[in-house]
Amino acid sequence: MVLLALTIAVPLLLLRSPETSAHYYEMMGTCRMVCDPYNPKSGGATAMEVSQNVNGVAPLPPMAQGTRGEPGRPGKPGPRGPPGEPGPPGPRGPPGERADSKLAFTALAGAAGGDTGEVDGANSTAGGYRIAFYVGLKNPHEGYEVLKFDDVITNLGNHYDQSTGKFTCHVSGIYFFTYHVLMRGGDGTSMWADLCKNGQVRASAIAQDADQNYDYASNSAVLHLDSGDEVYVKLDGGKAHGGNNNKYSTFSGFILYPD
Repeated sequence: MVLLALTIAVPLLLLRSPETSAHYYEMMGTCRMVCDPYNPKSGGATAMEVSQNVNGVAPLPPMAQGTRGEPGRPGKPGPRGPPGEPGPPGPRGPPGERADSKLAFTALAGAAGGDTGEVDGANSTAGGYRIAFYVGLKNPHEGYEVLKFDDVITNLGNHYDQSTGKFTCHVSGIYFFTYHVLMRGGDGTSMWADLCKNGQVRASAIAQDADQNYDYASNSAVLHLDSGDEVYVKLDGGKAHGGNNNKYSTFSGFILYPD
Protein backbone atom coordinates (compact mmCIF):
# COMPACT_ATOMS: atom_id res chain seq x y z
CA MET A 1 0.00 0.00 0.00
CA VAL A 2 2.81 2.45 0.83
CA LEU A 3 4.58 1.61 -2.36
CA LEU A 4 1.43 2.33 -4.29
CA ALA A 5 1.18 5.82 -2.71
CA LEU A 6 4.79 6.63 -3.47
CA THR A 7 4.35 5.46 -7.02
CA ILE A 8 1.52 7.96 -7.50
CA ALA A 9 3.07 10.94 -5.56
CA VAL A 10 6.54 11.00 -7.07
CA PRO A 11 5.40 11.47 -10.70
CA LEU A 12 3.04 14.27 -9.56
CA LEU A 13 5.88 16.11 -7.88
CA LEU A 14 8.10 15.74 -10.91
CA LEU A 15 5.38 16.87 -13.29
CA ARG A 16 4.26 20.13 -11.44
CA SER A 17 3.67 23.18 -13.65
CA PRO A 18 6.00 26.27 -13.93
CA GLU A 19 3.40 28.48 -12.18
CA THR A 20 3.46 26.19 -9.18
CA SER A 21 7.24 26.31 -9.19
CA ALA A 22 7.27 30.14 -9.34
CA HIS A 23 4.83 30.29 -6.46
CA TYR A 24 7.13 28.01 -4.47
CA TYR A 25 10.11 30.25 -4.98
CA GLU A 26 8.03 33.31 -4.15
CA MET A 27 7.05 31.85 -0.82
CA MET A 28 10.65 30.92 -0.13
CA GLY A 29 11.77 34.45 -1.02
CA THR A 30 9.16 35.97 1.29
CA CYS A 31 10.35 33.78 4.10
CA ARG A 32 13.93 34.86 3.51
CA MET A 33 12.85 38.48 3.41
CA VAL A 34 11.03 38.18 6.73
CA CYS A 35 13.68 36.12 8.41
CA ASP A 36 16.73 37.99 7.17
CA PRO A 37 15.65 41.08 5.17
CA TYR A 38 18.62 43.42 5.46
CA ASN A 39 21.64 41.26 6.29
CA PRO A 40 23.22 40.26 2.96
CA LYS A 41 25.76 37.49 2.90
CA SER A 42 29.12 38.19 1.45
CA GLY A 43 29.09 37.71 -2.27
CA GLY A 44 25.29 37.42 -2.44
CA ALA A 45 22.14 39.54 -2.80
CA THR A 46 19.83 40.54 0.00
CA ALA A 47 16.55 38.83 0.64
CA MET A 48 14.70 41.91 -0.61
CA GLU A 49 16.59 41.79 -3.92
CA VAL A 50 15.93 38.06 -4.27
CA SER A 51 12.21 38.63 -3.66
CA GLN A 52 12.11 41.46 -6.21
CA ASN A 53 13.98 39.42 -8.81
CA VAL A 54 11.73 36.42 -8.29
CA ASN A 55 8.62 38.58 -8.70
CA GLY A 56 10.01 40.29 -11.79
CA VAL A 57 10.22 43.73 -10.12
CA ALA A 58 13.23 45.97 -10.69
CA PRO A 59 15.19 46.73 -7.52
CA LEU A 60 14.53 50.13 -5.93
CA PRO A 61 17.23 52.76 -6.36
CA PRO A 62 19.05 53.94 -3.22
CA MET A 63 17.37 56.88 -1.40
CA ALA A 64 18.68 60.29 -2.47
CA GLN A 65 18.36 63.54 -0.38
CA GLY A 66 16.53 66.34 -2.14
CA THR A 67 17.29 70.06 -2.12
CA ARG A 68 16.37 72.22 0.90
CA GLY A 69 12.98 73.87 0.59
CA GLU A 70 12.11 77.54 1.10
CA PRO A 71 11.62 78.66 4.73
CA GLY A 72 8.03 78.91 5.86
CA ARG A 73 6.25 82.05 7.05
CA PRO A 74 7.03 83.19 10.60
CA GLY A 75 4.53 82.13 13.20
CA LYS A 76 2.43 84.40 15.42
CA PRO A 77 4.18 85.89 18.45
CA GLY A 78 3.67 83.98 21.64
CA PRO A 79 2.09 85.38 24.83
CA ARG A 80 4.01 88.00 26.80
CA GLY A 81 6.21 86.54 29.47
CA PRO A 82 6.11 87.50 33.15
CA PRO A 83 8.04 90.60 34.27
CA GLY A 84 11.58 90.04 35.31
CA GLU A 85 13.07 90.52 38.74
CA PRO A 86 13.80 94.15 39.74
CA GLY A 87 17.33 95.19 39.11
CA PRO A 88 19.80 96.31 41.75
CA PRO A 89 19.66 99.95 42.95
CA GLY A 90 21.65 102.43 40.93
CA PRO A 91 24.67 104.29 42.16
CA ARG A 92 24.21 107.19 44.56
CA GLY A 93 23.99 110.55 42.85
CA PRO A 94 26.34 113.45 43.48
CA PRO A 95 25.56 115.87 46.33
CA GLY A 96 23.49 118.92 45.48
CA GLU A 97 24.77 122.44 45.41
CA ARG A 98 24.85 124.44 48.63
CA ALA A 99 22.13 127.09 48.90
CA ASP A 100 23.13 130.73 48.79
CA SER A 101 20.85 131.77 51.64
CA LYS A 102 22.49 132.51 54.97
CA LEU A 103 19.41 131.38 56.87
CA ALA A 104 19.46 127.99 58.55
CA PHE A 105 16.06 126.87 59.83
CA THR A 106 16.42 124.89 63.04
CA ALA A 107 14.00 123.41 65.51
CA LEU A 108 12.74 125.98 67.97
CA ALA A 109 11.83 124.07 71.10
CA GLY A 110 11.50 126.35 74.13
CA ALA A 111 11.23 125.21 77.70
CA ALA A 112 8.85 126.70 80.22
CA GLY A 113 10.21 129.95 81.53
CA GLY A 114 11.87 131.09 78.28
CA ASP A 115 14.50 129.93 75.79
CA THR A 116 17.10 132.63 75.30
CA GLY A 117 20.12 132.96 73.05
CA GLU A 118 23.13 135.27 72.99
CA VAL A 119 22.61 138.93 73.79
CA ASP A 120 23.92 140.30 70.51
CA GLY A 121 21.52 138.16 68.47
CA ALA A 122 24.21 137.07 66.07
CA ASN A 123 24.49 133.51 67.32
CA SER A 124 25.03 131.82 63.98
CA THR A 125 25.17 128.17 62.99
CA ALA A 126 26.39 127.13 59.54
CA GLY A 127 26.30 130.75 58.38
CA GLY A 128 22.64 131.35 59.44
CA TYR A 129 21.04 133.49 62.13
CA ARG A 130 18.79 132.01 64.82
CA ILE A 131 16.38 134.79 65.69
CA ALA A 132 12.85 133.91 66.78
CA PHE A 133 10.42 134.55 69.63
CA TYR A 134 7.03 133.33 70.82
CA VAL A 135 5.28 134.92 73.82
CA GLY A 136 1.87 134.83 75.49
CA LEU A 137 -0.28 137.27 77.45
CA LYS A 138 -0.95 136.40 81.08
CA ASN A 139 -2.50 139.63 82.42
CA PRO A 140 -5.54 141.35 80.86
CA HIS A 141 -5.18 144.76 79.18
CA GLU A 142 -7.66 147.40 78.13
CA GLY A 143 -7.77 150.85 76.59
CA TYR A 144 -4.92 152.17 74.47
CA GLU A 145 -1.62 150.64 75.43
CA VAL A 146 1.15 148.37 74.22
CA LEU A 147 0.37 144.73 75.04
CA LYS A 148 3.14 143.42 77.25
CA PHE A 149 3.23 139.72 76.51
CA ASP A 150 4.79 138.51 79.73
CA ASP A 151 4.77 134.72 79.19
CA VAL A 152 7.98 134.08 77.22
CA ILE A 153 8.15 130.64 75.65
CA THR A 154 10.85 131.13 72.99
CA ASN A 155 13.30 134.01 72.65
CA LEU A 156 16.21 132.99 70.43
CA GLY A 157 18.62 135.91 70.18
CA ASN A 158 16.97 137.60 73.17
CA HIS A 159 15.50 140.35 70.96
CA TYR A 160 12.12 140.46 72.70
CA ASP A 161 11.81 142.43 75.94
CA GLN A 162 8.89 141.31 78.10
CA SER A 163 9.12 144.44 80.28
CA THR A 164 8.22 146.66 77.31
CA GLY A 165 6.41 144.13 75.08
CA LYS A 166 8.62 145.14 72.13
CA PHE A 167 10.86 143.24 69.71
CA THR A 168 14.04 145.18 68.89
CA CYS A 169 15.95 144.33 65.70
CA HIS A 170 19.72 143.72 65.94
CA VAL A 171 20.22 142.08 62.50
CA SER A 172 18.82 143.88 59.47
CA GLY A 173 16.71 141.75 57.16
CA ILE A 174 13.23 140.41 56.34
CA TYR A 175 11.12 139.26 59.30
CA PHE A 176 7.75 137.57 59.73
CA PHE A 177 5.36 138.52 62.58
CA THR A 178 1.94 137.25 63.65
CA TYR A 179 -0.36 137.93 66.61
CA HIS A 180 -3.66 136.62 68.01
CA VAL A 181 -5.46 138.60 70.72
CA LEU A 182 -8.58 137.30 72.46
CA MET A 183 -11.15 139.97 73.26
CA ARG A 184 -12.69 139.89 76.73
CA GLY A 185 -16.37 140.17 75.87
CA GLY A 186 -19.59 140.40 77.80
CA ASP A 187 -20.25 144.13 77.69
CA GLY A 188 -21.10 144.58 74.00
CA THR A 189 -17.89 146.46 73.14
CA SER A 190 -15.32 145.80 70.40
CA MET A 191 -11.54 145.52 70.48
CA TRP A 192 -8.83 146.65 68.05
CA ALA A 193 -5.26 145.36 68.00
CA ASP A 194 -2.54 146.83 65.75
CA LEU A 195 0.90 145.56 64.78
CA CYS A 196 3.21 148.57 64.91
CA LYS A 197 6.73 149.28 63.69
CA ASN A 198 8.37 152.30 65.26
CA GLY A 199 4.95 153.76 66.12
CA GLN A 200 3.43 153.17 62.66
CA VAL A 201 0.62 150.65 62.16
CA ARG A 202 1.60 147.80 59.82
CA ALA A 203 -1.36 145.46 60.43
CA SER A 204 -4.72 145.79 62.21
CA ALA A 205 -7.39 143.42 63.50
CA ILE A 206 -10.77 143.87 65.17
CA ALA A 207 -12.95 141.66 67.36
CA GLN A 208 -16.62 142.50 67.86
CA ASP A 209 -18.82 141.55 70.81
CA ALA A 210 -22.12 141.68 68.92
CA ASP A 211 -23.51 138.53 70.57
CA GLN A 212 -21.97 138.96 74.04
CA ASN A 213 -19.23 136.37 73.31
CA TYR A 214 -15.45 136.25 73.09
CA ASP A 215 -13.82 136.91 69.73
CA TYR A 216 -10.32 136.95 68.24
CA ALA A 217 -8.37 139.70 66.51
CA SER A 218 -5.56 138.22 64.41
CA ASN A 219 -3.20 139.32 61.66
CA SER A 220 0.35 138.84 60.33
CA ALA A 221 2.95 140.76 58.34
CA VAL A 222 6.31 140.42 56.57
CA LEU A 223 8.50 143.45 57.31
CA HIS A 224 11.99 144.67 56.53
CA LEU A 225 13.75 145.84 59.66
CA ASP A 226 16.91 147.80 60.18
CA SER A 227 19.00 147.51 63.28
CA GLY A 228 17.24 149.38 66.12
CA ASP A 229 13.69 149.09 64.73
CA GLU A 230 10.97 148.09 67.21
CA VAL A 231 7.89 145.94 66.54
CA TYR A 232 5.02 145.44 69.00
CA VAL A 233 1.24 144.96 69.32
CA LYS A 234 -0.81 147.92 70.58
CA LEU A 235 -4.36 147.80 71.88
CA ASP A 236 -6.46 150.52 70.21
CA GLY A 237 -9.59 150.28 72.33
CA GLY A 238 -11.40 147.42 73.98
CA LYS A 239 -10.33 144.72 76.40
CA ALA A 240 -7.75 141.96 75.80
CA HIS A 241 -8.13 138.70 77.70
CA GLY A 242 -5.02 137.46 79.44
CA GLY A 243 -5.81 133.86 80.32
CA ASN A 244 -2.99 133.25 82.83
CA ASN A 245 -0.94 130.36 81.37
CA ASN A 246 -3.49 129.29 78.72
CA LYS A 247 -1.92 131.50 76.04
CA TYR A 248 -5.15 132.66 74.46
CA SER A 249 -3.34 135.79 73.22
CA THR A 250 0.09 135.32 71.58
CA PHE A 251 2.73 137.26 69.65
CA SER A 252 5.56 135.68 67.60
CA GLY A 253 8.10 136.41 64.90
CA PHE A 254 11.33 135.22 63.29
CA ILE A 255 13.89 136.27 60.70
CA LEU A 256 13.47 135.08 57.11
CA TYR A 257 16.46 136.54 55.26
CA PRO A 258 19.22 138.70 56.72
CA ASP A 259 20.58 141.57 54.61
